[in-house]
Amino acid sequence: MIKSVTVALILLCSSFIANGQSIGNYKSGYKKTGNVLSFLTTNGEVKLEFCTPEVFRLRASWNGKFEAQEQLMVTKYNWPLVNTKVEDKKDHFLLTTAKLMVKLYKSPFKVDVFDANGKLLSSEVNGAITKEGTAVGVTKKLAADEHFFGFGERMDFMDRRSKKVNLNVGRGKGLPHAIGAYNILEANYCPIPFFMSTKGYGIFLHNSFATSWDMGADKKDQYSFKAADGELDYYFIYGPNFRNILNNYTSITGKSPMLPQFALGLHAGTYSGGTWSHEEKTSDHYVVELAKKYRELGIPVDLFWLDSTWRLFGENGGKGATTFEWRETFKNPKSMFDSIYAMNYKMVGLHIRPRFDNAKKLNLLDQARAKGYTYPENGKPGEFVNFFDSAAVKWWWDNGVKRVADLGAKFLKTDEGSAFGALANESEKVGPKGKIAERLHNVFPIAYAKAPFQEFEKFNGFRGLNQTREGYSGIQRYPYIFAGDWPSEWQYFAPVIKAGLNVGLSGVGSWAHCMGGFEHQADPELYIRWVQFGMFSPIALVFGMDHPGYKEPWKYGDDALRNFKKYDLLRYRLFPYMYTSMHQQYETGVPIMRALVLDNQEDENVYEIADQYMFGDNLMIAPVTTKGAITRSVYLPKGTWFNYWTNQKYEGQKYHHVVAPLDTIPIFVKGGSIIPMQPEMKYTGEKPVDVITLDIFPYGDSKYDVYEDDNLSSAYKTGDFAITTITSSLKADGLTIKIAKPVGKFKPTLHKYELRIHWTGETPPKVMLENEVSIAQTQYSGFIGPRYNLKDKTLTIKSRANNLTDITYKIN
Repeated sequence: MIKSVTVALILLCSSFIANGQSIGNYKSGYKKTGNVLSFLTTNGEVKLEFCTPEVFRLRASWNGKFEAQEQLMVTKYNWPLVNTKVEDKKDHFLLTTAKLMVKLYKSPFKVDVFDANGKLLSSEVNGAITKEGTAVGVTKKLAADEHFFGFGERMDFMDRRSKKVNLNVGRGKGLPHAIGAYNILEANYCPIPFFMSTKGYGIFLHNSFATSWDMGADKKDQYSFKAADGELDYYFIYGPNFRNILNNYTSITGKSPMLPQFALGLHAGTYSGGTWSHEEKTSDHYVVELAKKYRELGIPVDLFWLDSTWRLFGENGGKGATTFEWRETFKNPKSMFDSIYAMNYKMVGLHIRPRFDNAKKLNLLDQARAKGYTYPENGKPGEFVNFFDSAAVKWWWDNGVKRVADLGAKFLKTDEGSAFGALANESEKVGPKGKIAERLHNVFPIAYAKAPFQEFEKFNGFRGLNQTREGYSGIQRYPYIFAGDWPSEWQYFAPVIKAGLNVGLSGVGSWAHCMGGFEHQADPELYIRWVQFGMFSPIALVFGMDHPGYKEPWKYGDDALRNFKKYDLLRYRLFPYMYTSMHQQYETGVPIMRALVLDNQEDENVYEIADQYMFGDNLMIAPVTTKGAITRSVYLPKGTWFNYWTNQKYEGQKYHHVVAPLDTIPIFVKGGSIIPMQPEMKYTGEKPVDVITLDIFPYGDSKYDVYEDDNLSSAYKTGDFAITTITSSLKADGLTIKIAKPVGKFKPTLHKYELRIHWTGETPPKVMLENEVSIAQTQYSGFIGPRYNLKDKTLTIKSRANNLTDITYKIN
């Protein structure tokens, strides 16, 4: 079914306007109700609604009927009144807000959009709004210098100009282990029908059917987007910069909530000693010993989950369904959970799939069918939990999930969300069929992830967390998503990085991948390089199905183990920086892992850079993705940059060739950066955060706002947090650093500061003052005062004062 839909959409790309029925010409009169303007046309009706001065929603109907507001993709429909001026001109209507001018041409009906200064942003061809059969779409003019980014978790390209793409949740098709697990050109785990244009606008096609996008492939001066069925309903979002577009898009589809702070720590998955075909080797003893080994080796980790072989595979769905009955090899699951939590792990979860099944003792499938809680298939009770029905979700929770939650499970891995209305992984089943199933196919993964996220949030009493593989617009509300089952081969390493950058440009910031790949044993060098990238990903996740290695770091040799610990420990030190970045993501929609184009949309050099990215505001990460390489070339955008490891200074808007030994991932820091860090930890909360290190790279004037809250509750949503503003100013007469006391409702714990200043002067500083008092070579409170390292030119100062007061340093 999915394949036939895709083929049909491709054919539509070339013939849509010629063979379709346009919405026609404006007929007579228009109606304005609040923010909504309605226009009758010769072939239907168009509604244009201003959501904000820079965002409008356009809907077209050929029968005068409009669909009800759904809640899975879009969460906000009620917008404050927008001050809009409407002028009825001879050949068009002119709609003006504080940010936009929209011209609605009357014959034929089409839409052109300008900014407030009259600069053209977007224009349509004649007969742009079109319907052919059940398919609906729009064709717009493509500017000569226009480029497009977004479309979800794509592994193939960054810039979509001159490309086609089909978006429908699923997996790419391919020959396993011949061209790899799946074709990266078709991979569709998390498609998002949204893009951002370098002309300063974005478009979100609010339609859950399969969609097709031709971004100038067939005609160099046009692009088009189409849905297989449903309503033509899209949002036009003005920026003009990408940050503003993402902020507005996620205001429509929902912000990514903050996870508990410990979720920034390592997530480790296990097949409990026996992956598929080795199920008899599983045991709760293996799981406890694995958790113990991480602790004994000093490898920081906070979240743990058991993948599919913890449960008995059932009678109907086999591996593709969930029985909620423990495999006999798990003798005492409650004791297993208790033992892991006694080692200070924060959350332990379990893998499931969306079908119910019967096992030896439990017959949840039979019970759910009898109660009408499975989604129908061919007019009969099906196997899928009906996650669209709140009563079914409650029964699933009470009779399935709660059986394991009561023992100690605190989250789920909701796998195989693509199987609703499509081919499942381990069978020939396709689930529900028909038009309604097609409409629900892409949003099923959202409903599937939403249920455990919300139920566990209530059950656990702290912020929700769910791990899932598939998604669509809105999935960012139920994080996190991981990249899927890509093999442990060099050819997939760089495409996985690209997937993370593209999905971040599409509003989904909480993202992970299996370090070292998922299937079969990895080349140790690949494992090392992939781990380096993984520790600088939004979520750090180690997991694999290779028996008996399972991507456990000690299975890959001493170098791999050292590398794993080095970067895992560094990640834990970066918690204050990453947590601040997570809050930025919640507030603005800007992801933690940022493609370079996000802040450099005018720089064509960055359009296809898919192996470098910003990690938060200040760190540029450049993974090495070539086997045997100990150097790589990097492009540094505008500004001044420093090598994180050596302090070497570089000028931006240039390419540079840098050394990258096997144990080193190239990292660059923007001039002026201030990076807050905490003490080294083996797990979250191992010791008090009584000293915050500020890693400072002085250059000009700069500022960083450190975010703090209680790390666990949802009180941040109502403003219960604190911001500490830190500024750095490097002038000819010296360096001034100011640390303001925290501002906000939340009262942070008491801590002092350690300044690690990457000194750019030719000679060591001679005068150092803290709040006008000299601190040279003074011992106080067990701290030895300033140290200057001649080798790496770093100055270390530990504060006398704490965060109860403002602190000013003057250094020259």
